[in-house]
Amino acid sequence: MGKILRTSKLTTLSELIIVIVVLGGILSAVYYYSPGLRVSESKQLDQLNLNKEEVDNVTTAEKIPLPDTDLSGEVKDKPLVRIAAYAWNAQSGIIVANGGPKTTEGSLMEKNGVNLEIIRQDWLSELRNMQMKFIEEFDRGEEFPDADKSAFAIMMMGDGAPFYISTMQQALDDKFGKDKYHVQVVGAVGLSYGEDKLIGPPSWKVDPKSMKGALISAVLGDGDWVTAVNYAFANGLKVNPDVSTYDPEAVNFYPSQDDDYIKSAEELIKSQKSGWTVPLKEVKNGKLTGQVINKKIDGCATWTPGDKKVFDEISGVTDIVSTREFNNQMATTVIAVKEWAVKHPEIVSNILKSALTASNQMKQYDEWRVRASEAIAATYDLETPKYWYDMFKGMKGNKNGIEYNMGGSRVFNYADVMQYYGITDGTNRYKAVYNQVSSYLTELNPFGFNESVKRVVPYDEAVNLYFIKNINDIDAGSAYKADYSKTADKVMASGEWNINFDTGSDHISSSSAQTLETIYNLLIQAEDTKLKLEGHTDDTGSAESNYDLSQKRAQSVVNFLRGKGIPQSRFQSVIGKGEDEPIESNSSAAGRAKNRRVVITLLN
Repeated sequence: MGKILRTSKLTTLSELIIVIVVLGGILSAVYYYSPGLRVSESKQLDQLNLNKEEVDNVTTAEKIPLPDTDLSGEVKDKPLVRIAAYAWNAQSGIIVANGGPKTTEGSLMEKNGVNLEIIRQDWLSELRNMQMKFIEEFDRGEEFPDADKSAFAIMMMGDGAPFYISTMQQALDDKFGKDKYHVQVVGAVGLSYGEDKLIGPPSWKVDPKSMKGALISAVLGDGDWVTAVNYAFANGLKVNPDVSTYDPEAVNFYPSQDDDYIKSAEELIKSQKSGWTVPLKEVKNGKLTGQVINKKIDGCATWTPGDKKVFDEISGVTDIVSTREFNNQMATTVIAVKEWAVKHPEIVSNILKSALTASNQMKQYDEWRVRASEAIAATYDLETPKYWYDMFKGMKGNKNGIEYNMGGSRVFNYADVMQYYGITDGTNRYKAVYNQVSSYLTELNPFGFNESVKRVVPYDEAVNLYFIKNINDIDAGSAYKADYSKTADKVMASGEWNINFDTGSDHISSSSAQTLETIYNLLIQAEDTKLKLEGHTDDTGSAESNYDLSQKRAQSVVNFLRGKGIPQSRFQSVIGKGEDEPIESNSSAAGRAKNRRVVITLLN
């Protein structure tokens, strides 16, 4: 949900987190020294990774009685367990399963024998501290640690898990000894589906290249920031990683005050209404020019209710891109203490079972959605039930002829979570997200991350699906299947990939293995999109032979993707353009290399 960093006073770890994730999302960073200062050159990534097949199953089930608001007497004598979580609408299922912040009479948690407290905590550092405190007590022999501000599990966005788990693991190893304790993903209970977004002028949507030179306020490293960066990279734009400089040839970011997503919205509003500007050193090609640019904020990356605040206050802006397009990017992920969870698997599985069952009720019965909004408002002590109800399904608005969208969340039932992790259909959507974020950390090693944190915990160690698979007596439902039967004509993103082939051949070189995996991850995370592929060559050889070669090379990419499970019906067109559309001069080896490419366009 866009909550990787939300602290107002950063700890050393939090500052490290900002640095790592900010640079981790930028696949390269080159440092230059100019008048004694180091600045980063704006870089362009190949593209983003997202999956767009909608995980949204509905299991037909009889309506279950709604939970009461009175606290449960049936489970009060059972050991209390706690989960700490951000204020996030996609957690509606687990919260209504509990009846509110504490287990209530008639709730699904009560039915499944769980005495649960859900605690709102919007600061990442405090989520970490709560799990650490739990582990400290557990290490002293407490089977059910119950100290205030301790939790056996937290909930956060799944794309932040590689980072959270890896930094937490290093802290645990340092404190208790290597591999004595671990934290693991044990499941997911929902998705952000529109509420995390980039807001800016409509021209950014019509012509993404018009974002060049923009300044966007955001919580750096936050999921909303990731969405904005992904959109830039997907459309071939450079991103300036140095927040103290301004690159007119790149997308620039301003770090919002106190790492607060509401401040991101307020900074855009203040700049647009009062003309407030940010002084930034101008940089070109990674070198300072000596000029200072006073730049207005052009857009912001935020989430609900920040989006509503912007649309209420100013005109001339809309939602450019959101988790509705990047719809599998941000799963509401449960991260638990492994050693405690494996000792109490029934509690963990029953918590998940309760949440997934309640979510399925929400999908079918409005009364459950209403009750969920009441439970959310009580748990977060924020806004009204009607607010959470409306924002869960998402709202549309129109201001001065410009349409915009606000909110949008989803909850997972059992069929959804089984599909999301690839248990039912073999396509592990979350693994694609996890591995891509991990690669940013391992390949770049920004500021010696690998030396400081030792390693990024790999997916197979970080994710434990036993607790999902251990659920019994729950309707699974039918898996969602994307419909590729219709012709798509709206371009969501278009990027050029330099894939190496053997000379004069359509055989893909082994040096392009990582690029192909990145493409595959992109498509797995954007499964609802149809695809258009165009092959291009340089001018070596005859024009006629290059048409044939470019067609065969584009088809080779299709064949690779089909071998990985992408269905043929998803490819709307595969065309060889030969040497007709160069993007650089063929007079140099470097130019010819850039012209040998495959363009992949995502359509919806």
